[in-house]
Amino acid sequence: MIAATIGRTFLKAFNEREKKDLSAKEFFEQEYFECFYNHPKYMQWVTNSPFVQMKAGQKPHLLQSKDRKEKLDNLHTKIENNEKDASIAIGFPASEEKEYATTSGSVSDLDLNLSQDDVYYSWIGGGLGVGIAGGYSIFFDQPTILLSLYDGWKVYREYLNDNTLERMRGNQINTWNGQWLSYLYSKNYREDFDFMKLHSNGIFSVDDKVIEVNTIKWSELFFNVSHKFSEQTLTGYVYSLGQTNKTLGFYPFHFSTAKKLIEYYKILFGEQLAMQDAKQYESLFGIHIKRACELGSIGLQALEPKDLRKYFGNDSNLKLVKPNLSAKNGESEEDFKERNQKAYDKDNENLVTYRTYKTWLIAMITKNKEESLEYTAEVAKALHEYRSGTTKTDRKNLIQTELLVAKNKKAFLDAVITIIKDVDPKHLDTLKKLRDRVHMMSAEDFGYFVVLLKFDYAYQERQLLN
Repeated sequence: MIAATIGRTFLKAFNEREKKDLSAKEFFEQEYFECFYNHPKYMQWVTNSPFVQMKAGQKPHLLQSKDRKEKLDNLHTKIENNEKDASIAIGFPASEEKEYATTSGSVSDLDLNLSQDDVYYSWIGGGLGVGIAGGYSIFFDQPTILLSLYDGWKVYREYLNDNTLERMRGNQINTWNGQWLSYLYSKNYREDFDFMKLHSNGIFSVDDKVIEVNTIKWSELFFNVSHKFSEQTLTGYVYSLGQTNKTLGFYPFHFSTAKKLIEYYKILFGEQLAMQDAKQYESLFGIHIKRACELGSIGLQALEPKDLRKYFGNDSNLKLVKPNLSAKNGESEEDFKERNQKAYDKDNENLVTYRTYKTWLIAMITKNKEESLEYTAEVAKALHEYRSGTTKTDRKNLIQTELLVAKNKKAFLDAVITIIKDVDPKHLDTLKKLRDRVHMMSAEDFGYFVVLLKFDYAYQERQLLN
């Protein structure tokens, strides 16, 4: 049913922008059908709809114009006959004649008074879903976004009709919408873009058999949409229409949190690195969309970086070690250069991951209060100097097997008290403040703080011991 609401919002905005007064049916005939279905390659596949029901010997890519027009007429007839199942109206339940198939979602026994316009609106809205990784899509009931998606329809259609891209896969409109919206609102957008430009941005994958649109990760979409709506919270409806329809529900998307993370990244590592690393950190942020929705809103907590949780607890062997780039005996210059480049790329990947984790952890710890963004780095430096003050392993073991794996504040503070007894006097104030800060932290913040300190300690080790 939500698709009809989206279609209605869009058509109102479209008529205002284009200074037209098209009805839902008129827009469907003149714009939607002509763009989506009146071509050898469809942009959207709606199971059991008249557009995909083929007579004997018919195949979608071999249909003639008159055949496609006949299928449009069949849809009009069904709508006029007040048919409103899932094959006629997007997002509606399956036919009641079968007592609703197991694939039906949002089934209601209420007698909903839906007009023929609502059915056409549902088709229009169905083409405006924003596909994301995980098999879900998002409806944003926001006119600017919907008009942007409409503009992207024509680009996708041009590529589907391009003879030089004959391997281009059709029926990916929602997946395309996600990539298009993300690119359009990104800082990489250029009005003179072409297919190669989009391919280099990771929008398409190309092999010998098929060219297809890659599914975008929701966090990458989130960051790029935040450039357009940096101070706004928009409501998104997260759903999946397929063999089994799924509805996760309505969720607020707090785009201002993306701005906060980017600002922290710039403060910590510099604007140049923030711009250089953008593609990598955008893809690292964000748990699975289904888990994100379980939090009740899409914001800072949902942007928790990938794989961060494995560093909570007893992983005391975290290392960020500089690669050894010296040549091996008998190694050719070509092999050395190749190994050198791989090592450099891996090292850079590790550093971006470290920066991403640190940025998010600091954002979580400092929310609603003022804290020094470099505080844990200062503590990590003090710990390293403490460890380097002896050749014995007792200090190293204390830090790595007690302090940095502490599961509660008492265990952590016990380790700090032991360290304070032998620390260099110049670091005494730092560690006393550490004791006081940890004592005042909530259990949640303490968990984040220990992991952050663990990363900064590993980074100090990388800088000082290599």
